[in-house]
Amino acid sequence: MDQSTRKSRILTHTFIILFGLFMLYPVIWMVSSSFKPESLIFSSPSIFSKTWTLDNYLNGWNVVRDVNFGQFFKNSFIISFIAVVANLATCSMAAYAFARLRFPLKKLWFACMLMTIMLPAHATLIPQYTIFHQLDWVNTILPLTVPKLLATDAFFIFLMVQFFRGIPRELDESAIMDGCGVFQIYTRIIMPLAVPVLITTAIFTFIWTWDDFFSQILYLNTVDTFTVPLGLRLFLDSQGESSWGSVFAMSVLSLIPITTVFFIFQRYIVDGIATTGIKG
Repeated sequence: MDQSTRKSRILTHTFIILFGLFMLYPVIWMVSSSFKPESLIFSSPSIFSKTWTLDNYLNGWNVVRDVNFGQFFKNSFIISFIAVVANLATCSMAAYAFARLRFPLKKLWFACMLMTIMLPAHATLIPQYTIFHQLDWVNTILPLTVPKLLATDAFFIFLMVQFFRGIPRELDESAIMDGCGVFQIYTRIIMPLAVPVLITTAIFTFIWTWDDFFSQILYLNTVDTFTVPLGLRLFLDSQGESSWGSVFAMSVLSLIPITTVFFIFQRYIVDGIATTGIKG
């Protein structure tokens, strides 16, 4: 490697590191502010402080008298876990039907499914709320979990269809010759080979459900049913004084689950998307 090439690489890496730090600065500032006294958060915007404290975490954890922030984490984990399991089961079965089985009007139903991806969620908001209200499901987790059991996430169905189409059909034919039925081919042939796209679906479902705010504020009304995003809103008072230190402290804690999931399974995200044929 000559000297000019080495200098070019050093400059490139230096620029990437500086750009990365610039992009991460808001997160670093939030983490730093979560350990500052409330009075120094905005009066001293530097990420370094002369005084550090854990009061923001202690006060934020005990957000209201009878419910602490652990309850919000528990509710978020329950909803996210059910959404992940339901999406993996139902979306994979729907995708298997579209990719492998023959049934009347298959192309029409697949086109209708794709159209739902383009339909804005707000267009179905009022009909959905009316149905759930008539079922007396408001202020429960049912509106947030039961639809997942009906394969309503068309994006994941489309993602899996693209992956299943890449699996050789000769495997199906061999399984049929060995006496396997449709469900056995799905469970014994397709599912073991579809691990990358299943993990990709699980990760995105978990992150999107964990970060969801609009649906949860629409259907959850009492504090004991609140999730993490709704719990963070309790610290903000539009007419009084907001507790920004507690907001930053609990925001840092809320980032831990999704950050951990992302870093553990990030290579499966790339594998899952790359093998579906829809990468850019």
